[in-house]
Amino acid sequence: MEKTPRIVFMGSPDFAAIALKRLAQDFNVVGVVTQPDRRGGRGKKLISPPVKILADELEIPTIQPRCIRDDDAMDALRRFAPDLIVVAAYGQILRPELLQLPPRGCINIHGSLLPRWRGAAPIQASILAGDAETGITIMMMDEGVDTGDMLDKRALPIADDDTAGTLFDKLAPLGAELLVETLPKYLSGEINPQLQPAEGSTYAKMLKKADGLLDFSQTAEELERRVRAFSPWPGTFFEWNGKPLKVHRAHVDGRKSPGNGIKLKVAGVPAIGTAEGVLVLDQIQPAGKKSMDGKSFLSGGRIWE
Repeated sequence: MEKTPRIVFMGSPDFAAIALKRLAQDFNVVGVVTQPDRRGGRGKKLISPPVKILADELEIPTIQPRCIRDDDAMDALRRFAPDLIVVAAYGQILRPELLQLPPRGCINIHGSLLPRWRGAAPIQASILAGDAETGITIMMMDEGVDTGDMLDKRALPIADDDTAGTLFDKLAPLGAELLVETLPKYLSGEINPQLQPAEGSTYAKMLKKADGLLDFSQTAEELERRVRAFSPWPGTFFEWNGKPLKVHRAHVDGRKSPGNGIKLKVAGVPAIGTAEGVLVLDQIQPAGKKSMDGKSFLSGGRIWE
């Protein structure tokens, strides 16, 4: 009887924690690698990544190296003696020595239908581009950025009101289920990894806070997608009265634009002209205030037009 493979899991956010929980139900997870605790919140207390919290609950040994390339981190990985490493949104680049460590290789849960949207922010990129669907790809890892051979895929339609947050919530369990369906077939040799086609590859860059600035020389449709793609992070905003005004939710009004950045009201809600169409601001947050709907914003006596 073939021995049960020893699996090390590498990941950090909620997306990865959902995969770890499902993986640990059916497989022998002998170790977890996740990001270090970070200070956050009002008291700047140390906060553990969701994967660390779950690994502690499951009583799985965990390491949290600041840099996975350090010798100490590699020594700790060797002590886990993994047959296979599973990665989901870990947050660091894996060097060749690590990729070659487990005899069965390293497998990644990627949040897109490869080769479309390789890179750090595939879910946000799919909304920004107006894609009709996204999905999960279970893939072998190599030294490139999400360029490894594919084991399986599963598609998911993108709804008109999907945000990055709602897509994360849909894709995380989908990825976890596809992983546990794929692993037995991969380990038994039933799956032949498939090369990614060269045609159709795109790259989703890592996001920065500044990417959330709305540029009203774009169309209303492009801006509405940006609002959804960057919710909940990094969020979208523009300058109003010398301070950032956050936009949490918006929709497109097809009337003729009065001009880029020109303010107007649509059915008692603040709106702004764009390169094509009007962007109506349904949920916004002035600096130092709580989030509010557009009508409440105007009812406060604010001069808008």
